[in-house]
Amino acid sequence: MNKIRIGITGQSGFVGTHLYNELGLDPAKYERIFFDDNYFSNHDVLCSFVKQCDVIIHLAAVNRHSDINELYKVNIELVNLLIRALNQENVKPHIIFSSSTQEYQDNPYGKSKLEGRRLFEKWAQENSASFTGMIIPNVFGPFGLPNYNSFVATFCQKLTHGEEPSIITDSDVNLIYVSSLCRHILSDVNDVNKAGSHIIKEKPIPYDFTKKVSEVLVLCNVFKEQYFSNGIIPILTNINEINLFNTFRSYIDTNKYFPIVLKQNIDERGTFVETVKIGVGGQVSFSTTKPGVTRGNHYHTRKIERFTVIKGKAKIQLRKIGTEKVYELYLDGKTPSYVDMPVWYTHNITNIGNEDLYTQFWINEWYDESNSDTFFEKV
Repeated sequence: MNKIRIGITGQSGFVGTHLYNELGLDPAKYERIFFDDNYFSNHDVLCSFVKQCDVIIHLAAVNRHSDINELYKVNIELVNLLIRALNQENVKPHIIFSSSTQEYQDNPYGKSKLEGRRLFEKWAQENSASFTGMIIPNVFGPFGLPNYNSFVATFCQKLTHGEEPSIITDSDVNLIYVSSLCRHILSDVNDVNKAGSHIIKEKPIPYDFTKKVSEVLVLCNVFKEQYFSNGIIPILTNINEINLFNTFRSYIDTNKYFPIVLKQNIDERGTFVETVKIGVGGQVSFSTTKPGVTRGNHYHTRKIERFTVIKGKAKIQLRKIGTEKVYELYLDGKTPSYVDMPVWYTHNITNIGNEDLYTQFWINEWYDESNSDTFFEKV
């Protein structure tokens, strides 16, 4: 079976980064065609890009700008530049356009999305090509830009960096987790690829849940009080709360926050250390590791996981997928401490001492082997 060649404009953005990484989980099915924002300023390079793609997912856009007229102008220009390249090369990849539920609101961003969708529809009709205009609700998730992508990102950033969030308008908001959105996009890619015909459609993307802005802030404050301040894994009653919690965790400065030194209770019998305080349940295990041996070199997309060193010396390395910067954290069982693994960070643990390393592992019980989210990649 031939791979589906997929290019993502706005690849380096919030949704683009997640989607690019999701495609990387199935390399036998998808081939990722690299895109850089500078391609829009070089027509020949943009033409070369569109020729390589079976599918183009157009995410590139300006969400906020001090000049509202410039915001509208840039977003329409990006659509026209892409259409111009498609026409010059006479290629007809399936185009997926990320529009917004703001389409029919009286603001420049919404208007630019509606007009952009109509321009792509016109191109598809004239060229007997396939096009999907996705109407997307508010997207949240790890690594979104605060004060830009989502109010959830703003709340999480402020609460983990000593600031107090404020609510401008306390309305009901329909929210979708970025990984859920990626699954909807890939479902459309697969459906159109199977159909292999001229399809033009508007596709409203269902939201995961609805909450008031104030309700989201209440949850984030719980995460701050229980987890950030006291190391307690909070009670998480459903997958939406897990997604919000993982989003919250992604804004913690891991290199400064970890490792967390644990309280030791010492008496004549020895030492007792409580390693995980949980409201969510979970599975606890431990390992011994010989000197010089490394365990891990994988990452998780959903799982919450804690490493606690209780004997020996260890080095934990973490690297965010798609980046090169490696964080190194050192732990010693003489001062029991732990590190929690952020989602989308490949991680490992190495015994750097001269004796066996004893490590305790805790993972949340929402995920089992039948629903694995572990993917192997070296730090």
